[in-house]
Amino acid sequence: MQELKYFQHYPENLQDQVRQLITSNQLQTYFRRKYPAGHQLQNQQDLYQYSTEIKQRYLKNTPRLNSVSFNKHTDMVKGTLGTHTHQQKVHGKKLKTRYDIALNNQLKYAPEAILRALIVHELAHFKHADHNKAFYSLCCHMEQAYHQLELDLRLFIVLDEQALNFYKTQ
Repeated sequence: MQELKYFQHYPENLQDQVRQLITSNQLQTYFRRKYPAGHQLQNQQDLYQYSTEIKQRYLKNTPRLNSVSFNKHTDMVKGTLGTHTHQQKVHGKKLKTRYDIALNNQLKYAPEAILRALIVHELAHFKHADHNKAFYSLCCHMEQAYHQLELDLRLFIVLDEQALNFYKTQ
């Protein structure tokens, strides 16, 4: 039986469905039907605007987001898909705080819904550091289909290079 690294905490019947999609080479077809195009946020300014709009709608009382960018130095399969940083620096008598989000560069061509799920995930960390019930509750508040999108995000990770090229050419 094929080990599914990103699906270990899912029920066995769902893991079987994922294995079937992969072994029957239907994963790419699944994505093309469900998400026929990638997102159009190809520069840092558009990505920042998109993320800020989500933050303003659901997290009004959290500090300003300083930057959101695609990070060219991480591998989607080996590392994380996105990171959030919260840095505090003392400048004289003032405490300055930066909130940044860096997304894996391979997500530059992902479907918009997949990208949104990851941004929602990273924004939720601004209020909840751990992946606990309150964290996932906030994610679901910001994106009702969060759990399905998180599953699809995991499926997107295992797409091969040929399938990823489909979204690059859109």
